[in-house]
Amino acid sequence: MRKNIKKFLITLLLIANIFLFMPNNSYAKSTHITSNNNYPIVMVHGLFGWGNNELFGENYWGGFESLRDVLQSKGYTVFTPTIGCVSSNWDRACELYAYLKGGTVDYGEAHSKKYGHARYGRTFPGVYPSWGTLSKSNQLQKVHLIGHSMGGQTIRVLTQLLENGDKNEIAATPKKNISPLFVGYKHWVDSVTTIATPHDGSQEAYKNYTLEPAFHDFFAAMAAQGGLTSSNNPCLDLKLDQWGLRKQPNESFKHYYTRVFSSNIWKSTKDLSIWDLKPEGAKELNSWVKAQNDVYYFSISCKDTHKSLLTSHQIPNINMNPVLLQSSYFMGAFTNNKAGEVKIDSSWWENDGIVSIISAISPKVGSTDKVIDYNGTPQKGIWNYLEKINNIDHISVVAFRNNSDRAYLENKYVDLAKMLYNLPK
Repeated sequence: MRKNIKKFLITLLLIANIFLFMPNNSYAKSTHITSNNNYPIVMVHGLFGWGNNELFGENYWGGFESLRDVLQSKGYTVFTPTIGCVSSNWDRACELYAYLKGGTVDYGEAHSKKYGHARYGRTFPGVYPSWGTLSKSNQLQKVHLIGHSMGGQTIRVLTQLLENGDKNEIAATPKKNISPLFVGYKHWVDSVTTIATPHDGSQEAYKNYTLEPAFHDFFAAMAAQGGLTSSNNPCLDLKLDQWGLRKQPNESFKHYYTRVFSSNIWKSTKDLSIWDLKPEGAKELNSWVKAQNDVYYFSISCKDTHKSLLTSHQIPNINMNPVLLQSSYFMGAFTNNKAGEVKIDSSWWENDGIVSIISAISPKVGSTDKVIDYNGTPQKGIWNYLEKINNIDHISVVAFRNNSDRAYLENKYVDLAKMLYNLPK
């Protein structure tokens, strides 16, 4: 009898462990890499973000431990580019192209003249110079693009330009002098995945605040979760060379940031992040950036609020990063019915502290893109909504806040990488 009980308990324990360590999201279909399309994974940071080789090795992706290194240890090729952290999505897409392919950033003849900044930027050696060429097996070498927050908008713009080019740049630039990015016909992207991206903008942009304090607050929060101690001096290159705002050799970072954020460019142009992240700016972007028929599109949202029993507004969960609380409260109750502006109603209230769930699912405002709930069979040319990650805020989804979140979220990123590598060719 005792032997039977012991057998039963051992069996029960084994079953429990199987369920405990099973992937907890519906898009994890395989436990190994089959390399159907083992294209490099490119992980693009959002507003105020940075790449792996900045900030003394601290990680935007993963916090105190590099998510890139975790994925690479499992056999995935991963790049974590560094591009302008407060620039417009157009400028960031141009920088991302040069970062990957190599060469000098070309912001476009027409674009640079329209907005009044330099046409050319920094020169990059290129981390993936063979991108867009044929491999030895005669296969076109593509990429999987993953973007967090504004990074999701940026990778959409890059994909749009690669496939369709830009008619204004073609008209304004001699053929021998135009960037290949603006010519089009480059089917170099296999998939686009956005994480907590404000596809329709964020109502948080309607708050009255200046960008400099927001920058320091956001960085301090990311740094604290990543274990960085010098959060008061982020030492972050804002990469605004095209605007003549490059840090001088002997200039303090404090003076540099003050000079940047007090510049007149914030009042005189829409060619900056502050416009792209507003619902009206996102609507404008959505009107010309479309889901491409030969690309897989995936999206993930995060939620860290709940419904107030007193007001029916959405209020932050107890675990939300303190830096995001004020913004989350504002977003969870804000409405807007002003003529000429995007309508904001209660459907926008669920949020992660920066981005509404409804905005993170897919482009809708000003967009003709279609979206479905992912059912295990990926479809090209439309948005496959993977999931809503509950009890995780906008910062924690990339800068994991504790060991339990780290294990949970790292598994999600590994499952995502598996899914991308196993997409049908």
